[in-house]
Amino acid sequence: MEIRQLEAFAAVMTSGSVTAAGRLLGRSQPAITRLIQELESEIGFALFARSGPRVSPTERGFLLYEEVEHALVGLQQIRARAAEIAREENRSLQIAATPALAAGLLPLALASHRPDHAAAATGAAGAAGRMAGLPGHASHIHINSASPEKVVHSVLTGAAEIGLTSLPLEHRGVTVHWIGQAACVAAVRADDPLAAQATIALSACSGRRIVTMQNPYRLRRRLDEAFARAGVEPAALIDTNSSLNALTAVRAGLGIAVLEPVTARGVPLADIMVRPIDADIPFYFGVITPQARPASAAVLALIDTLADAARALLPDFTRRGPEQHGALLQALYGDPTATEPAAGTPYDTEHTDL
Repeated sequence: MEIRQLEAFAAVMTSGSVTAAGRLLGRSQPAITRLIQELESEIGFALFARSGPRVSPTERGFLLYEEVEHALVGLQQIRARAAEIAREENRSLQIAATPALAAGLLPLALASHRPDHAAAATGAAGAAGRMAGLPGHASHIHINSASPEKVVHSVLTGAAEIGLTSLPLEHRGVTVHWIGQAACVAAVRADDPLAAQATIALSACSGRRIVTMQNPYRLRRRLDEAFARAGVEPAALIDTNSSLNALTAVRAGLGIAVLEPVTARGVPLADIMVRPIDADIPFYFGVITPQARPASAAVLALIDTLADAARALLPDFTRRGPEQHGALLQALYGDPTATEPAAGTPYDTEHTDL
């Protein structure tokens, strides 16, 4: 396989047509077609189904694209780093984060990481000053939002220097630096009668349409258990893989949402009220780095800044030490009689495998 073939394949997947792919890459349509055919001959299966001038990806094509996309992103990073070295610039910073943490927490941390917190700087000079204050004076920060599993994969493969993900996740080869805990909250429209309550009883969700999370093996499991304990019988359910989707569904009048607090508090939406609930449904999250590559001083500083930002954003934020990760895994997925680490347990600065 050649890089040109993979780039042609990715361009067709992205643009949806051979002609558009040619424009993206500055090559002719016949050249793109030839590269795709050579790649198909090399790997032994068709990547696209053809119907006249139209092409549509095959199932195998979709599967291969996931790997090709990672490879090309890595290649782009190499090219970018080579250009930085040539210009004698500091390296760019690669960050992978779940959508909730990428939207709700990371921007706050990056903004507070500036040496000058004044917001008066404007124009090109101000923008340059703000960029100069980013971690390690990085000239370019790449933020990729993905599922927790893909965040771990990005850190393991070196595609990201730092990952922000929900926890727990049992993977070897990455280091967890701290575990954050905060209680889930309810989100209702401002004109909902429940918005007038300082704390919303989970039982008040009975008979209502509930907007909830999708993945049954992560937060959704704890939400369902809490609903069952409270005897909640929803009128209907809407589930989604994104807390932001849940918030916009609530704003549209589609129901009440019980969700993690980072998006609810970090991405406030007009006409949406966020309230604590009377059930303890903890949301766990943290920061990971590759075990095989010691974190730089700049990355370690950002890790601490992320914890500070979480503390400022979440009124009930608790920072736990990484040594508690095993107990957390056992409590959530192992022995049902196991208890979670006690709130307020002092954390230390030791790192552990995740």
